[in-house]
Order: sequence, then structure tokens, then C-alpha cells
Amino acid sequence: MSLNLRIVSPEKVEFVGQVDRVVVPGTSGEFEILANHAPIISTLDNGRIAFFDSEGEHEVKTTGGFVEVQKNNVNVCVEL
Repeated sequence: MSLNLRIVSPEKVEFVGQVDRVVVPGTSGEFEILANHAPIISTLDNGRIAFFDSEGEHEVKTTGGFVEVQKNNVNVCVEL
């Protein structure tokens, strides 16, 4: 099972696609999102969002934002 990831910034859509897992810099600490993760909304701190697909690891650096997870859909709004 995979996740539907969408990362957007004020300037553009940074990424849309299927991934295996996502690691985000939550304000209370870094955490990982896997398939069937419990619904959550969290603010993001300065750091990097790492996501993994069949081609390997990718990343987007952020200075903040938020993440919403619901039913294997991960929506991330970031400030770059």
C-alpha cells in the first residue's frame, strides 16, 4: 500500500505522486508517516521533508508549514 503525497508552497506545487513513506519535521519532533497512518494535522518546523518512492529518496527543505494525513492522503503546505 502507498501514500498519495502532495507538497505545495506559495509559489508552486512542489510534488504530487505515490510514495512509500514520508518523514516530516514536526514542531514537536521529526516523525514518519506510513500507509494507514492515523489521521493527524501537525505544524512543521524548519528542516527537510524526505519522501521515498521506487526511485529512492527525495527531499524538500522547508522553513515551516503544516501537514495533514487522512486515509492515505498526505497534504503538506510548506514555506521554502
